[in-house]
Amino acid sequence: MIPTRRVYLLLLLGIAIAPLLATIWNVPRSILVMLLFDAVILGLTIADSLMVRRHRVQVERSLPARLSIGRDNSVVLTVRSLKKSAQIQICDYYPMQFAVSATTLTAALAPNSTTELTYTIHPNQRGEFAWGDLQVRQLGAWGLGWDNWKIPQSQKVKVYPDLVGLRSLSIRLTLQSAGSIRKLRQRGIGTEFAELKDYGTGDDLRLIDWKATARRNRPLVRVLEPEHEQTLIILLDKGRLMTAQVSGLKRFDWGLNATLALALAGIHRGDRVGVGVFDKQMQTWIPPERGQNQLNQLIDRLTPIQPVLLESDYIGAVTSIIKQQTRRALVVLITDIVDITASAELLAALGRLTPRYLPFCVTLRDRQVDRLAHTSTNEVNPTYARAVALDLLSQRQVAFAGLKQKGVLVLDAPADLISEQLVERYLQLKARNQL
Repeated sequence: MIPTRRVYLLLLLGIAIAPLLATIWNVPRSILVMLLFDAVILGLTIADSLMVRRHRVQVERSLPARLSIGRDNSVVLTVRSLKKSAQIQICDYYPMQFAVSATTLTAALAPNSTTELTYTIHPNQRGEFAWGDLQVRQLGAWGLGWDNWKIPQSQKVKVYPDLVGLRSLSIRLTLQSAGSIRKLRQRGIGTEFAELKDYGTGDDLRLIDWKATARRNRPLVRVLEPEHEQTLIILLDKGRLMTAQVSGLKRFDWGLNATLALALAGIHRGDRVGVGVFDKQMQTWIPPERGQNQLNQLIDRLTPIQPVLLESDYIGAVTSIIKQQTRRALVVLITDIVDITASAELLAALGRLTPRYLPFCVTLRDRQVDRLAHTSTNEVNPTYARAVALDLLSQRQVAFAGLKQKGVLVLDAPADLISEQLVERYLQLKARNQL
């Protein structure tokens, strides 16, 4: 039983009228009357809360089977009232390390009705986490006391990479393939036959299909599109640089989201997709395959992986890929760059991939460094911070220039935008048949 504010106001009222009673009666009698008044109020409060137990509401929690890291995931509480109306407060024992939209949910229900209360939870870590019981308070009919009890609802839920983003990307790619979104398609520069079309001004004469032209008695040209069945290798760094917190998540988690988004795009375009995760050595290697089963395997095997405070061996990772993949492939390495000195091994490793493979270096930029570099100030400490940020950005640009000179493609984008920009670059590479 928990008293309401009304009870405390009534008790204060009893204290307030005690001096008035003392002027009418003697002091002992006025104190006795006040105590009797307080006892009646407390008794009514207890009775009010006890009567609730006969018509307590029923509450059930509904959680997604798999939560997405870095996203607002909806949690639904279904509340059913019995024969009487109900005014309730619900506190859910969610994992305390996650941010939520509301810590307490309130509702007023009519008799024999059902309502759904929703809040969102924002996980910033992957793994398995426990939800506790539901703490429910229901107000008595007289508004004096809350009946307070727990509903057993303990369960464990796993937090995965950004599955919400993958679903959205899958829909977009499907619409794009179906023609609902305008497709970037370079006609006549691919290697796979797509269709025949009537010859038009500007078409390449070398693409005229003479047999079809003879059969239909009008000039027809072959439309070629980029080859679909190619190989995409994604190398994801899980070393020291990927342990830093950027925009609410570890840099590795942003990289993992980008890895799965790129893998989805590759599988959707018919490519064979393989993934390697490395630090001092290649820790996880998933050979290139096609199809939805490959994407499911990537999600299951990559989700438990966490970054470690070890220096990454880029040359070792690239050497491993060269041994595993003999055919030409697009090799995307997702990591970060600090400065030209620390990144010398990265430059040497990616340089070994050209010209046999098409290397693509993807780095995750920190927006906070950008803000520091572009914020003017007259104070001493912020000025030093800005100078360091400008130096870091300058050294990154030098490192990128070195990579480009070696024939390496480069994408440097804010960590929270890396997935979208990486998929767009990949689709452009496919459309232009650069692989």
